[in-house]
Parts: sequence; structure tokens; C-alpha cells
Amino acid sequence: MNLALWIVAGLLAAAYFLGGSFKVITPKQKIAAAGHSGRWVEDFSSGGVKAIGGLEVLAAAGLILPAVLGIAPVLVPLAALGLVLLMIGAAIVRTRRHEFKLVVVDLVYIVLAAFVVWGRFGPESFIS
Repeated sequence: MNLALWIVAGLLAAAYFLGGSFKVITPKQKIAAAGHSGRWVEDFSSGGVKAIGGLEVLAAAGLILPAVLGIAPVLVPLAALGLVLLMIGAAIVRTRRHEFKLVVVDLVYIVLAAFVVWGRFGPESFIS
């Protein structure tokens, strides 16, 4: 179970670090032009897109660093909980935009992050 939680947290961290960095570095217009999955940025300001990207990068760090460094490991499930909430917001935006195929992807991310929340607050908690 601990290994599965590490693997899921690592995969989530990699995905959110890359995606969040892209949002922080890339101008909003280029994200929108990137294709169908980038159209959601039309509903947000440039600052909003960068803020979402920043939250994703921070969550990615929060999924790994506290446990690896042994400093406040309770932040791992809290970071995962933050991702659950962020992805619920993403699913709502995509539902309003009638992008139902992409909502399925958001739901997969929600389930994976919720698994980390459950596992790290529950059976494989870092908190002694």
C-alpha cells in the first residue's frame, strides 16, 4: 500500500509540476491555441491561469517534499486534498463548457488524488 501511494503521488507530482509550469511560463494565448484541452483558459484572466499553474506546482512539491525531507509530512495529504478541490473546479468548468470527455480525465485525477488523501490520512499515515 505504501508503495502504491508513493507511485501515485509521484505520478501526480510529475503531471502537475509539468502542467503547472507550462501554465506559469506560457502566455494565455498560446495555451488557448494549443488545442481543444487549452480552451478553458478563455474563461480566466492571464493572472488566473498563472495562479492555477502556481497552485499546481506547489501541490506537486507538497506531494513529495514533506515526506522525503521528513518536515511536516502532514502536508502530503493536504496537498492531495488541494488537488482534489482544484480538479473539482476544473471538472465544473469543463462541464459548463460541455467538454464532457475531458471531465472524465479530471475525474481520474480526482480519484488518484483522493486515494493519496485517504491513504496518507488513514492506513499509511506519516503521522505517528
